[in-house]
Amino acid sequence: MSDAAQPTAAEVRAAAEAVKTALDRHLAAVERRSGEDDPAVYEAFNELAAAAEAYDELLYDRYDEVTPFEIPGTEDTLPPYAGPEEPSAISVLIRRDYSVAEPQRLLAQAERVEAVEYADGADTEASGTVHGALGVLFGEFEPDEIASRHKEFGLEEGDATLWVTAADEPADPGEWLEAPFEQVDPQRVVCRFDVSAVFDEEIDDEIDDMAGDDDLEDELDLDGDEDLEPLDADR
Repeated sequence: MSDAAQPTAAEVRAAAEAVKTALDRHLAAVERRSGEDDPAVYEAFNELAAAAEAYDELLYDRYDEVTPFEIPGTEDTLPPYAGPEEPSAISVLIRRDYSVAEPQRLLAQAERVEAVEYADGADTEASGTVHGALGVLFGEFEPDEIASRHKEFGLEEGDATLWVTAADEPADPGEWLEAPFEQVDPQRVVCRFDVSAVFDEEIDDEIDDMAGDDDLEDELDLDGDEDLEPLDADR
């Protein structure tokens, strides 16, 4: 980045002051919280996130430095629930990602299914390709069963998410089948559960850090008392 395009020191300072102001407003909103999903807290959170991101970018552009904290972006959070208090219908949206780790195992499993389904000798050849084998297996087994037996089918789990959304009444038959996920209202999400390898990596990092602390304690003999002399009772 050229010097002409760099932010000034005054701009960086102003951004830092904006973070301080946003932090104060967020704390005040939390202290006045009217409920678990108070919209004022949500708005203050978004303002703090935006101010922190702007400061971080200016700090990096001017001084090639970053902040030691990170506030999740607003796109990673859900707005306060604004659906019916007593929903009469719900929709459960599920996405599970897999990678085809062992294509030959996948093909073999599909062939076994076809051998049973078409015992009369009908030759569909659907199991002869990976995409055909996937169609055979997902047509034969429920998604939950595939999730629990994915390794048998040569699949490797990726990220997964489950959203439960509230509705005023059940949808008409066939109404949403062409675009099942396009009409989701984030404010009607009752709960959400995510599974990702990213979380496992974070836990592993924490465990490694804890193990490192234990090693340090061993080196310093913080846990043992073998080297301590007994106290003299007469002292």
